[in-house]
Amino acid sequence: MICAQATDTQRLVEETAWFDPSLRVLLLPDWETLPYDHFSPHSDLVSERLATLHQISRGEFDLVFIPASTALYRLGPPSYLAAYTFFLKEGLALELDALRKQLALAAYSHVSQVIAPGEFCVRGGLVDLFPMGSALPYRIDLMDDQIESIRTFDVDSQRTLYPVKEVRLLPAREFPLDEAGRNRFRSRWREVFEGDPTRSATYKDVSSGIAPAGIEYYLPLFFEGTATLFDYLPAGATLAMHHDVHAAAVNFWRDVQSRHRLLDGDRTRPILPPTDLFLSAEEFFIAAATMPRIEIKPFSGEVNHSGTLATSGLPGVAVERRADD
Repeated sequence: MICAQATDTQRLVEETAWFDPSLRVLLLPDWETLPYDHFSPHSDLVSERLATLHQISRGEFDLVFIPASTALYRLGPPSYLAAYTFFLKEGLALELDALRKQLALAAYSHVSQVIAPGEFCVRGGLVDLFPMGSALPYRIDLMDDQIESIRTFDVDSQRTLYPVKEVRLLPAREFPLDEAGRNRFRSRWREVFEGDPTRSATYKDVSSGIAPAGIEYYLPLFFEGTATLFDYLPAGATLAMHHDVHAAAVNFWRDVQSRHRLLDGDRTRPILPPTDLFLSAEEFFIAAATMPRIEIKPFSGEVNHSGTLATSGLPGVAVERRADD
């Protein structure tokens, strides 16, 4: 379900459970930043996006809601998520050095106390870990080189809550920040941008393994080729358009071009052209043309029997204060 308005997306997610609580409903949230912003989205949003993309690629959903502007963003390829996702299970053998390497590969941060997604802490035989896409962090208790138990714990009190059998670890970011990813970033940067790359703080930070604010708008430089939402959707999925998605896509593309004209020209922080980061409205609808589609338009006052789905408006339910009943 592609929604023209982001506010409708959240509302529909909440209302769907009223019609059928058994449906597996997902939301692909927006970064909630303006194109080319100099700050990064909140880690909770990135965590939810990665979890949703992982479930979409595996077909583990019935309905996913996506704002129209979010659907126009280019994404990392599904192979990236597949390669950087791994599982920890109770009873399995686990070497701490190997775990540290895997977490570093997935761009997790080593901290003294875990409080946010994408962080981990090692204290003797205990490993605290907050996976992306998880509502709670986990405490892994090791006996020698074997996982003895896995329990969730509260971020504020740091007290354990309840045991679990398995933990899914998604990458900490939507792009790889390991050595191969950084090398690819530097190579692509020199191909795309003219001038001395060492004059850019963004280039130097990534080379040092640091993710600077706003690095998400350089995502294509970390991959040989980007993907779109349609690369994640399973075969046979039906696309529903809620209200005027075309107008929303056209307006978003116009805003992106305006932001690019405004911010382009800073040699210390060059920016990618809009076509590298986003789909235009035309490209989006060309890609959508291969899928079965439902268009949900605002009720015009007349009952529609032209298609396979007849619709009518809801009855008036406003309270009349002066009425006897």
